[in-house]
Amino acid sequence: MTLIRPTAGVADASGPARRPGAGRAVAVLVLVALAALIPLLGPSTALRGTGEAAAPGVGGVALLRAVLFAALCVPVGELFVGRLGRSVPGAPPAAPRAWAPYAAAAGFVAALGLASVVATGNLVPHSLSEIDVGGLYESRDGKLALLEVNAFLAAGLCALSRRPATQVWPLAAVVVAEALRAHPATEHGALLGSGLTLAHLTCAALWAGGLLHVLRTLRTWGPAEASAALLGLYARVAAVLLAAITATGVWSSLRRMPPGTVLEQLTDTAYGRTLLAKVLLVAAVAGLALWARIRLRRAPDPLAACVPARAEVVALGLVVVVSGLLTALPVPIRW
Repeated sequence: MTLIRPTAGVADASGPARRPGAGRAVAVLVLVALAALIPLLGPSTALRGTGEAAAPGVGGVALLRAVLFAALCVPVGELFVGRLGRSVPGAPPAAPRAWAPYAAAAGFVAALGLASVVATGNLVPHSLSEIDVGGLYESRDGKLALLEVNAFLAAGLCALSRRPATQVWPLAAVVVAEALRAHPATEHGALLGSGLTLAHLTCAALWAGGLLHVLRTLRTWGPAEASAALLGLYARVAAVLLAAITATGVWSSLRRMPPGTVLEQLTDTAYGRTLLAKVLLVAAVAGLALWARIRLRRAPDPLAACVPARAEVVALGLVVVVSGLLTALPVPIRW
């Protein structure tokens, strides 16, 4: 297997030269479009027959939340893998072009959209006059929404500066804000819930964003020994991240769905159904990760592990989208 991508067009006897990257670009656009449909159309499917009422604009909120999560994963992954790469002996100096500024811009727009919803009393604004910007400073959710907007703006400026590593501080602020937002102060054990969400979201961003940037780095480095070393190093860390994600995810779910009601709520509530879909996707991701690890150890060419790793990135992208939908659905009742 080779990671070197041909730059010239490929011609055959039947037609003109064709750019080999065109088909891959179209496939990416199709996947992005399909992923966007999940939060937009998912609420009606998840809520069907449950008797639960969706909040106004739940599809749009879920889409904005998914974009925010993805915008968090990309720069976190770049910082994480950049640090791993510096510890690889003989690593090439070349690095893929940073996507962090674009991710920060997307996160800023998504956070701004979510803040506008909070500013109208968690309703979808139909005009600028309905948005009470000053009111954001008067509520906990409003302050957290403003914090996320400002944090993504700061992250973008840091990404464009001479010290892009300083992004870690505004990105950490986004994670903290999301952890606090997910667990209102009125919730029983809100501090514990926020701590679990903080750990869960941090590990998920490192895993998903890290794998994406590892594959981008391998394409830049080519089939060198350092490429296999970087992939192996990431695989070892990813195993720990998966264990942490699983533990915190199960604990958080059991706090919202007591053990005696889990089976019923997984099928009878919108939150439970979406959570079940997320669990199945994570199980598929874990299977792909295991396949990649086996290839990394046993295949004659360790970089053959990139094949399941690419599929793993796609599945992780779907997990991020479903996670955005999960945050917009009604929280299950503790029976």
